[in-house]
Amino acid sequence: MNLKVLLPFQIFAEKTGVTRIVAETPDGSFGLLPHRLDCVAALTPGILIYETEADGEVFVAVAEGVLVKTGLDVLVSVRRAMGGTDLGELRKAVEKEFLTLDEHEQSTRTVMAKLETGFLRRFATFQHE
Repeated sequence: MNLKVLLPFQIFAEKTGVTRIVAETPDGSFGLLPHRLDCVAALTPGILIYETEADGEVFVAVAEGVLVKTGLDVLVSVRRAMGGTDLGELRKAVEKEFLTLDEHEQSTRTVMAKLETGFLRRFATFQHE
Protein backbone atom coordinates (compact mmCIF):
# COMPACT_ATOMS: atom_id res chain seq x y z
CA MET A 1 0.00 0.00 0.00
CA ASN A 2 0.97 3.63 -0.35
CA LEU A 3 0.55 5.63 2.86
CA LYS A 4 0.50 9.42 3.04
CA VAL A 5 0.08 11.19 6.40
CA LEU A 6 -1.08 14.77 5.82
CA LEU A 7 -0.94 17.69 8.25
CA PRO A 8 -2.77 20.98 7.59
CA PHE A 9 0.25 22.61 5.95
CA GLN A 10 2.64 19.80 5.02
CA ILE A 11 3.10 16.11 4.34
CA PHE A 12 4.27 14.39 7.53
CA ALA A 13 5.12 11.02 5.96
CA GLU A 14 4.88 9.36 2.57
CA LYS A 15 5.66 5.64 2.40
CA THR A 16 5.33 2.99 -0.26
CA GLY A 17 5.38 -0.77 0.22
CA VAL A 18 3.32 -0.63 3.42
CA THR A 19 2.18 -4.14 4.32
CA ARG A 20 -0.25 -3.28 7.13
CA ILE A 21 -1.72 -0.33 9.01
CA VAL A 22 -3.41 -0.19 12.41
CA ALA A 23 -5.42 2.92 13.36
CA GLU A 24 -7.55 3.98 16.32
CA THR A 25 -11.17 5.08 15.85
CA PRO A 26 -13.94 5.97 18.32
CA ASP A 27 -15.09 2.33 18.02
CA GLY A 28 -11.64 0.87 18.71
CA SER A 29 -8.57 -0.15 16.71
CA PHE A 30 -8.78 -1.68 13.27
CA GLY A 31 -6.27 -2.96 10.76
CA LEU A 32 -5.82 -2.46 7.04
CA LEU A 33 -4.24 -4.96 4.70
CA PRO A 34 -3.57 -4.30 1.00
CA HIS A 35 -6.64 -6.15 -0.30
CA ARG A 36 -9.16 -4.78 2.19
CA LEU A 37 -12.16 -3.02 0.70
CA ASP A 38 -12.05 0.75 0.39
CA CYS A 39 -13.16 2.61 3.49
CA VAL A 40 -13.29 5.90 5.37
CA ALA A 41 -12.77 6.15 9.14
CA ALA A 42 -12.71 8.95 11.69
CA LEU A 43 -9.55 8.77 13.81
CA THR A 44 -9.23 9.59 17.49
CA PRO A 45 -6.03 10.81 19.13
CA GLY A 46 -3.80 7.77 19.45
CA ILE A 47 -1.09 5.71 17.83
CA LEU A 48 -1.04 4.90 14.12
CA ILE A 49 1.07 1.85 13.32
CA TYR A 50 2.33 0.95 9.87
CA GLU A 51 4.78 -1.68 8.73
CA THR A 52 7.14 -1.83 5.76
CA GLU A 53 9.80 -4.36 4.89
CA ALA A 54 12.50 -1.67 4.94
CA ASP A 55 11.55 0.11 8.20
CA GLY A 56 9.72 -2.61 10.10
CA GLU A 57 7.01 -1.44 12.48
CA VAL A 58 6.72 2.35 12.77
CA PHE A 59 4.66 4.25 15.37
CA VAL A 60 3.16 7.70 14.78
CA ALA A 61 1.20 9.63 17.40
CA VAL A 62 -1.70 11.37 15.67
CA ALA A 63 -4.39 13.81 16.73
CA GLU A 64 -7.95 13.39 15.54
CA GLY A 65 -8.46 13.16 11.82
CA VAL A 66 -9.68 11.03 8.93
CA LEU A 67 -8.34 7.92 7.18
CA VAL A 68 -9.36 7.20 3.58
CA LYS A 69 -8.41 3.96 1.76
CA THR A 70 -8.96 3.79 -2.00
CA GLY A 71 -7.35 0.89 -3.79
CA LEU A 72 -3.76 0.66 -2.60
CA ASP A 73 -3.64 4.33 -1.51
CA VAL A 74 -4.24 5.26 2.13
CA LEU A 75 -4.49 8.95 3.06
CA VAL A 76 -4.44 9.95 6.71
CA SER A 77 -5.29 13.59 7.35
CA VAL A 78 -4.70 14.76 10.94
CA ARG A 79 -4.18 18.04 12.79
CA ARG A 80 -0.92 17.02 14.43
CA ALA A 81 1.48 14.08 14.29
CA MET A 82 4.78 13.08 15.83
CA GLY A 83 6.95 10.06 15.22
CA GLY A 84 9.03 8.07 17.63
CA THR A 85 10.51 4.70 18.36
CA ASP A 86 9.37 4.22 21.96
CA LEU A 87 5.69 3.31 22.08
CA GLY A 88 5.33 4.24 25.75
CA GLU A 89 6.74 7.72 25.20
CA LEU A 90 4.45 8.28 22.21
CA ARG A 91 1.41 7.23 24.24
CA LYS A 92 2.38 9.73 26.95
CA ALA A 93 2.81 12.43 24.29
CA VAL A 94 -0.69 11.72 22.98
CA GLU A 95 -2.17 11.97 26.45
CA LYS A 96 -0.18 15.07 27.37
CA GLU A 97 -0.24 17.16 24.21
CA PHE A 98 -3.09 16.07 21.98
CA LEU A 99 -5.81 15.35 24.54
CA THR A 100 -4.95 18.34 26.75
CA LEU A 101 -4.87 20.65 23.75
CA ASP A 102 -8.23 19.31 22.59
CA GLU A 103 -9.73 20.16 25.99
CA HIS A 104 -8.25 23.66 25.72
CA GLU A 105 -9.67 24.04 22.20
CA GLN A 106 -13.11 22.95 23.42
CA SER A 107 -13.11 25.50 26.23
CA THR A 108 -11.98 28.19 23.78
CA ARG A 109 -14.81 27.26 21.40
CA THR A 110 -17.31 27.48 24.28
CA VAL A 111 -16.11 30.97 25.18
CA MET A 112 -16.24 32.05 21.53
CA ALA A 113 -19.78 30.69 21.17
CA LYS A 114 -20.89 32.68 24.24
CA LEU A 115 -19.29 35.83 22.84
CA GLU A 116 -20.97 35.34 19.47
CA THR A 117 -24.35 34.70 21.09
CA GLY A 118 -24.03 37.82 23.23
CA PHE A 119 -23.03 39.89 20.21
CA LEU A 120 -25.98 38.61 18.15
CA ARG A 121 -28.41 39.25 21.01
CA ARG A 122 -27.17 42.84 21.41
CA PHE A 123 -27.20 43.37 17.66
CA ALA A 124 -30.82 42.15 17.43
CA THR A 125 -31.79 44.48 20.30
CA PHE A 126 -30.01 47.36 18.58
CA GLN A 127 -31.92 46.76 15.32
CA HIS A 128 -35.30 46.75 17.09
CA GLU A 129 -34.71 50.14 18.73
